[in-house]
Amino acid sequence: MRCLIAIIPVLLSLAPVAHAQPKQPPEPLYEQRVESNRDGIGKFFLGREISHVMGHQGASWLERPTRQQEERTDLLIESLPVREGDVVADIGAGSGYFAWQFAKRVGDTGKVLAVDIQPEMLAILEEQMEKRGVANRVEGVLGSITDPNLPRNSVDLAIMVDVYHELSHPYEMTIKMVDGLKPGGLLVFVEYRAEDPSVRIKRLHKMTEAQVKKEMTIQNLEYVETLDVLPQQHIVIFKKPQ
Repeated sequence: MRCLIAIIPVLLSLAPVAHAQPKQPPEPLYEQRVESNRDGIGKFFLGREISHVMGHQGASWLERPTRQQEERTDLLIESLPVREGDVVADIGAGSGYFAWQFAKRVGDTGKVLAVDIQPEMLAILEEQMEKRGVANRVEGVLGSITDPNLPRNSVDLAIMVDVYHELSHPYEMTIKMVDGLKPGGLLVFVEYRAEDPSVRIKRLHKMTEAQVKKEMTIQNLEYVETLDVLPQQHIVIFKKPQ
């Protein structure tokens, strides 16, 4: 009997751990409404209207000289647990404003997967990475409106900076982003704070912390924390279960 009792804890420790599964999405998944904001596409997800996408013609705005001071992008980079050797996915990377900064953090042993759905943006990004001397650390990835095309279980941290509110298929895209994360990997949302009327950004280009959390409750993710170190934006962080 003593031997049997000693063995039981070992057997229990070898039992597979059940991971939390995404909840059932709403039915219908999306709503199309005639009454919509001029900045939106008339498509709603969990009560939020999805905004129009900024085209590659706006790349110069992403690279504007005042951006670092306005958004304190340096604080954003410093606030994230990105280490040498990590794989970072910059979803909606645009011109690569953040991709090259992450590339400096991950070093030669790491990689930045810069995802965009516009080939024109990826061409601009490639030029920018060459100019900044980090082309060997940044890989441009052409995604689609439903799939960022990340290798499964390959990414330590995936981030969207002022991007998620523009995704035309946020539910499907998030599932694929989570698939791309390693167990324990982080999914980071950076969005202008809709709770703060002093943030002078068009309404559909802002999101409340509560709305971000609401939309992630139907995904296989665990909420970690919200950082409010930036002057205008939330940093809302979730984790893929181990």
